[in-house]
Amino acid sequence: MQSRPGWPASGAELLVFDYRDTDRRAVVSWHPDDEASPWWGIARDVLLFGSKEALQEGGTAISIPWWSFLALRPAIFDLIRGFKLVSGVSYQVSERAGEHLRFARARDEGYALAVASNKLTPESLNKRLASAGFLRKLTAQQTRNVCRLALLPAGATFSVPGAGKTTEALATFAVRAEPSDRLLVVAPKNAFAAWDEQIQACLPSFGHQFVRLRKTDRIPIQLLDDPRLMIIGYQQLARVKEVIANHLVGRRIHVFLDESHRIKGQSNISTDAVLSFSHLPVSKLVMSGTPMPQSTSDLLPQFRFLYPEVQANEDSVVDLIGPVYVRTNKSELNLPPVTRVLKILPMDPLQQRLYELMKSALAREAAQALTIKNKQAFKGLGRSVTRVLQFVSNPALLAHEIAFAHSNELSMALAEGRGPKMRYVLHRARSLAREGKKVLIWSTFVENVEHIANSLQDLGAVYIHGGVDAGDENDDETREGKIRLFHDDPNVMVMVANPAAAGEGISLHTICHHAIYLDRNFNAAQYLQSEDRIHRLGLPPDQDTTIEIVECAGSVDETVRQRLEFKVAQMAAALNDSGLRISPIPIVPDDTDEGFGAGGLDEGDIRALLAALGG
Repeated sequence: MQSRPGWPASGAELLVFDYRDTDRRAVVSWHPDDEASPWWGIARDVLLFGSKEALQEGGTAISIPWWSFLALRPAIFDLIRGFKLVSGVSYQVSERAGEHLRFARARDEGYALAVASNKLTPESLNKRLASAGFLRKLTAQQTRNVCRLALLPAGATFSVPGAGKTTEALATFAVRAEPSDRLLVVAPKNAFAAWDEQIQACLPSFGHQFVRLRKTDRIPIQLLDDPRLMIIGYQQLARVKEVIANHLVGRRIHVFLDESHRIKGQSNISTDAVLSFSHLPVSKLVMSGTPMPQSTSDLLPQFRFLYPEVQANEDSVVDLIGPVYVRTNKSELNLPPVTRVLKILPMDPLQQRLYELMKSALAREAAQALTIKNKQAFKGLGRSVTRVLQFVSNPALLAHEIAFAHSNELSMALAEGRGPKMRYVLHRARSLAREGKKVLIWSTFVENVEHIANSLQDLGAVYIHGGVDAGDENDDETREGKIRLFHDDPNVMVMVANPAAAGEGISLHTICHHAIYLDRNFNAAQYLQSEDRIHRLGLPPDQDTTIEIVECAGSVDETVRQRLEFKVAQMAAALNDSGLRISPIPIVPDDTDEGFGAGGLDEGDIRALLAALGG
């Protein structure tokens, strides 16, 4: 290894810490003679085993993502102190690495301030907002939250949907930002319009909307104009993360993650993209009403984005994120209570017979997945769970699967129709429409969404799923056009949607107060967000809101319900929100009862399934 300009010649016990701009990785190198030093083996193990993304580069260097390196600093400092290594003699920090380490030290101090509970006073906050041209009057809860967030270099708002997180975020930006600062928002595409609406309501002096970074080949050209407000989707960000990171370098850009629970797990391209430049923004904010839809481990990537300098793991992350998040609970919104009811129906006889066959096969596959515990087995099980959920909601969804193992039994089951749940939902929608009530119907599966809407054309039904494009609200075929029809047209009594596409960015609480779930999956975030389309801030105190959940008795539906309740209870405990609960009340059958996948599936769900299936 050759010596670098301005550094001592390489020799024994010279450990070099560098920052590589091209891929935002720490590069730790040494001279071959150093391998005889007592510290070398420990240093190598700290780096290689401290990050799953560590790479050996040649025989004398290891590189790891910079955010991972920051989290390893305590262990590296312990090594330097323990072996009494001397700066400039035993180790060297490059100028570029030093700059980023000083920035990290400032964030450490910011986290320490958060733990010390420093915050603005409401009077000081209002003065700063007025000076920045912020017009919207904050609620008492928003004022409390922004007073907390404003002094943090990085923080989180986990307020419930409908509490005004976007307003909180823009107020936080207005207080934190210097006049020439920029804002980059990473958000689901269906939230883009909401950011445009809120910036005009909160900071009209900006005089323009967010620049939408949507086309890979155009984004570099758009960034040449150095826009003040930028917004990009999570999937698009993963495609252009190098371009975005290069734009962040040397500029004062604040980065906010909307629906931040979307960064999760290992080897997730959106997570990797966000974490790869987590050390570059001048300030950061994560926003989610459901920050841990599966378990507390969902908080880890969000906290690592905020404070890559602070070591965190599944056991410590709840305590670590405590000082830097704010939350408005639903009880603080003074909403009238929601009524959740559970409608349990028996399966049709042939459907029940085929379900028993499918259940046995699924139990065997679940047991195998728990034994093997690899990604392929898990994905295969997810597909199988999807088929069972589809079959229980509507047996006809499996009709196109030519290779289905029990094709004769399926043919007989299909002869009975589309199943009791589908019949009930169609009948219930017509009953509510006769009472003059608009109804929102949810299903995980696109084919169900379209079938229900087609079956209820006499009620003017419209639908939204991932295949419905965003666009002009005057175009009845766009997402916005269908929402407008449901809002404004008295002949449109039904909207049908799947939570993956319509669980965010839609407010229907002014015209619809009854939702029916034909089916659900294991994704607690999608379920909670979909509920809040009709139960959110702005409801009059005497408004009744009903959530109706339809299940088949003795089916996978029961396991889904139990796991969703468990996950929501975990979230409630972590966020100290006793009002966060979703248990429905069973309703008694009456005379009117006539004859996506497994989203969010985790190991706990598999074990619960196995127990329920008798495996």
